[in-house]
Amino acid sequence: MSEIEPASARDAPTESAPRRQRRAVETYERLLDMAGELLAEVGIERISTNLICARAGMTPPALYRYFKDKYAVLEALGQRLMDRQNAVLFAWLEECGPRGLEALTEGVEPLMRETAKVTASEPGAIWTLRALRASPRLAHVRVASHRLVTDRMAEVYGPLLPQMSREVLWRRLRLSVEFGFAADEMLNEETLIPRDDILSDAAALLRHALAP
Repeated sequence: MSEIEPASARDAPTESAPRRQRRAVETYERLLDMAGELLAEVGIERISTNLICARAGMTPPALYRYFKDKYAVLEALGQRLMDRQNAVLFAWLEECGPRGLEALTEGVEPLMRETAKVTASEPGAIWTLRALRASPRLAHVRVASHRLVTDRMAEVYGPLLPQMSREVLWRRLRLSVEFGFAADEMLNEETLIPRDDILSDAAALLRHALAP
């Protein structure tokens, strides 16, 4: 005789799709948080999916539903960090852009400070940034993100700097983006210069980059 399912199990409603999706997103974000913490502890070479599973209390098959290997995890970590940093910059463009070039110029240092806060809040962010630079398999995340940011900045700065050709403007903006993110990394690496001095000096240099 076949085993009869308990009435409580038969009568229980199935988990709704929105709830399953919410749990999947929560699991995905938790895995990235655990991976970021591990990356800061063991570095790019030693981190593995097994270590991430152990930290997160998951089995490897469960993790592989989200990521195929450790590089997929690192790529997702990098993309999340880039997206959160970019959101700060896009909000800054929306706020300062309509007020003109002077507002954008004065807003460079506050922008860098807000970006630094995002970086500081992300688990293992500095190691994520290093991974995006060190691994050829991950470089595309950083490059694509920085080009996207440059395009958005060019849309705002272009009408304010009509005397500057589109090519020169894009090039200077692209260099400024790279410099800004390098300064952000310095905040977590250079102990001989106070953080405030790094931010203020870097902002001063960036302001000159777009001088007419």
